[in-house]
Amino acid sequence: QVQLVESGGGLVQAGGSLRLSCVASGSIRSIGYMGWYRQVPGKQRELVARISSGGSPTYADSVKGRFTISRDNAKNTVWLQMNSLKPEDTAVYRCNPWVVTTDGRGMDVWGKGTLVTVSS
Repeated sequence: QVQLVESGGGLVQAGGSLRLSCVASGSIRSIGYMGWYRQVPGKQRELVARISSGGSPTYADSVKGRFTISRDNAKNTVWLQMNSLKPEDTAVYRCNPWVVTTDGRGMDVWGKGTLVTVSS
């Protein structure tokens, strides 16, 4: 079993910054990509950023130049540094790693999410 603990969300004014963290623990053999999604009620879930096991990042066009994803493989942790936040960044942000468990199963794992609210 794999658990994810997300933190770092909150209320911030437009132009401000937040840093999200996601720590994976449990029966983990290895982790492939690690990603952050966001969702607003009534809208489709959006991939915000993803980072490969080798550290190569990809970003949604809407956050390029403002958000930075990083990871520490030894700590099974991924971060999302969010700068120059805009009201349209308001959403629940969920961590999504691809995990290979100790018994050899590969699975998508989802965090419960952390709420980011950007006020104008």
